Amino acid sequence: MGKAEDTAEEKANWHWRNSMKPVLFFGIDARAAIPFFILIFYFRLTSFAIAVISTLVFVAMEKRGLTFPCALRAFRSWFNGQHRPAWMSIRRRRFIDFG
Repeated sequence: MGKAEDTAEEKANWHWRNSMKPVLFFGIDARAAIPFFILIFYFRLTSFAIAVISTLVFVAMEKRGLTFPCALRAFRSWFNGQHRPAWMSIRRRRFIDFG
């Protein structure tokens, strides 16, 4: 990139390298701000508190290195525990803690 040997086709496709960057809304992942969009339609003190707390939780997760989708998967894994109802008992894998 930026070299003299770059072809016109390569220069036309440079915008694709930025296509997977996360969308940020005031410095946080935009998906973590979804409760604030819900707050626009149902503004109550409890919904405001839920929006602030959930956003702070996801910001704390991002500070620890988890993205928003990874934090949701970690929460789902923690919430479900070892029970995997969709798998047959033969194919069911057990959790292993390598830490």
